[in-house]
Amino acid sequence: MTRTTTNLLLMLITIVAGTFFYITLCSECGGGTTVEPEPPKEVVAPEIPEATSYPFALNDGEYSYNANDNYNFNISSSTILMPLSENVQNGIGGLKSFLDANLGKVLNITGFYKSDETNSSAFPNLGLARANAVKNHLASNGIAAAQMNTMGKLMDDMVPKDDIYLGPVSYSLDDKAENADEELNALYEKIKADPLVLYFNSAQASINLDAEQRQKVADISRYLDKRADASVNVIGHTDNTGKASTNMRLGLDRANFAKAYLMKNGISEAKINASTKGQTQPIESNATKEGQAKNRRTVVTLN
Repeated sequence: MTRTTTNLLLMLITIVAGTFFYITLCSECGGGTTVEPEPPKEVVAPEIPEATSYPFALNDGEYSYNANDNYNFNISSSTILMPLSENVQNGIGGLKSFLDANLGKVLNITGFYKSDETNSSAFPNLGLARANAVKNHLASNGIAAAQMNTMGKLMDDMVPKDDIYLGPVSYSLDDKAENADEELNALYEKIKADPLVLYFNSAQASINLDAEQRQKVADISRYLDKRADASVNVIGHTDNTGKASTNMRLGLDRANFAKAYLMKNGISEAKINASTKGQTQPIESNATKEGQAKNRRTVVTLN
């Protein structure tokens, strides 16, 4: 056998032996089998809740109306989004005719709000502010304010659509309370005995009310709605720093600032009388900084 033939034979034996041992030794580690890749895990998108929507609906037995549209509001806002739908406008017209013919009836307007909304209005909650905005719009369409009551209701299950709450307002009709006049008289005495007092400088660009002050604004607004001849006095006061004539003007500036704030929150300009007492009616001594701060005030009460 030649050397070349011998070398070729040895190479062939090596290849065969290597293949044999590879198959034998690696059979346990899955040699010769195909490993299937794990299927990709299904990605489940979070479920987006459907936006809530409340209708412009009334059913008193004597009067009924139902429209899928309603007054709409942005999140954390009590400003009505315009324009209103034709269905809502038609409902307003029919409601006015019914209330004009039934003076013993009142319309209850309940505004909804969520606990995570920011309330920048002068009312105790954003729901009441929204109800008040609707009431003012209805009044501008000829419905007597004296025939409307406003309320707020927490509705944390509301879901917006593109940052807009669709119709967060409900309505009901009721008979006028037999003791309505007595309740109004009691409300008047309450406001007169404990008026709304604002402490701020005329350079301030905003008024921040606490819960008690917000309730006082709501009470004043309610009384003004119920009594057509009622009005509110907004009187500016100062400490005795500077000239008396300058303080008279400064007091009026503060009164007008508060007047503009009340108007922004839905109280009619015609029902607000702004005036000044300057430094002439201090309630504390002007000898201390604390006393001066108390004297720099604006008092809001009924006429």
